[in-house]
Amino acid sequence: MIKLLLLLLSGAKFAKLLTTGGTMLLSVIVYAWIYGWWYAVGFVVLLFCHEMGHYVAARQRGLPVGAPTFIPFVGAWIQLKEMPHDAETEAYVGMAGPLAGTLASVVCYFLARSQGSNLLLAISYSGFFLNLFNMIPLPPFDGGRITAAISRRVWLVGVPVLIALFIWRPSPILILMAILAAPQVWRSLKGDVDTGEYYNVPAAKRFEYGVLYVGLIAYLAIMTHDVHEMLGA
Repeated sequence: MIKLLLLLLSGAKFAKLLTTGGTMLLSVIVYAWIYGWWYAVGFVVLLFCHEMGHYVAARQRGLPVGAPTFIPFVGAWIQLKEMPHDAETEAYVGMAGPLAGTLASVVCYFLARSQGSNLLLAISYSGFFLNLFNMIPLPPFDGGRITAAISRRVWLVGVPVLIALFIWRPSPILILMAILAAPQVWRSLKGDVDTGEYYNVPAAKRFEYGVLYVGLIAYLAIMTHDVHEMLGA
């Protein structure tokens, strides 16, 4: 019986590895058709680093979580098999992804500068931009999960940001995000915000996440702009 259980467990782990590795490879192949192999590999690795930030944070908080799954032109995600018990935990898991993704992009940036590689510079730009995009203060973006611990009223700021992005670069992904965010935003407009035990976050934690959120956005915005200028030059 023990051998059977171990075999099933190893099979489950192999299935997770196959799902992550297989969808990563699929994403690399699809992106390579458009951008080239090395860019595709670097881009998917940055996505993987972002998702592993969420994965590690979820495990640290005792949440059962699935391995990362990738879909080309949509991105990647990890499946939480159990929802966080409070907004602070949700914010902790939400913040870990952009932090890990930003760190990976910074490493890629310094490698690009030290080696004089425009390819690595372009990959780092993609990382900075995508992590900045993910900080939009609306669910299901990571920014929406982080700002839920600060105040759900912040979500109202994300509405004009999403509209402006759609005007600038129309995309079905933005429409999907707007549909997913609509019910939450509607509750915020009605004033049904920050109530209940789930959103009972201590003031010190709200301030901490507020500083981290604004600081990370500022850093990502600066790096996205500066690296874009370098590529343009």
